[in-house]
Amino acid sequence: MFFRFPEDACWNEERQAVEFGIGVGEYEGVVRVPRQVFRRFIDGGVTPERCLEAYHLQRTRFELVAERKLRSRQLTDDGNVEINGRDLPSSTKSSNERDRRTLEIDDHRGQTPLSGADQARSRPRLLKDRPETA
Repeated sequence: MFFRFPEDACWNEERQAVEFGIGVGEYEGVVRVPRQVFRRFIDGGVTPERCLEAYHLQRTRFELVAERKLRSRQLTDDGNVEINGRDLPSSTKSSNERDRRTLEIDDHRGQTPLSGADQARSRPRLLKDRPETA
C-alpha cells in the first residue's frame, strides 16, 4: 500500500487538534492529533503554534501511527483517524534528548559511539592477552 500525506497540516480550533490529510488508494481522510497529545513534546504552554511546530518535528512518527491505525481499520465514527497518547511510545521526551546528545557526539567524532562490548572487541589485543599456544 502506498500512503499519501499532503502538506496540509493545520490547527482545528473547534476540535483543539492538529489535523493533516492521509490517503491510500481511493480513501482520503483526516488524521487528528488532540492538543493534550502534544504535552509530551512541548515544555511550557501548549499553544496551537507550538503544537503545529511539534507536529512538523515529529511528523514521521505521527504518519507511521496513522498508517498503522488505518491498516487495522481503527477509524472514528466519521471515517477518519484520531491519534491519542496511547498510540505513541511513552519515552518521547527523554529519547529526543538522548538522540540530540548522540547527534552532538556523532558530529564531533564522526562515528557512532560504541557500546562497552564493542569497545572491548575493537581494542587491539596485546601479546600478553593472547592465550599461549602449545
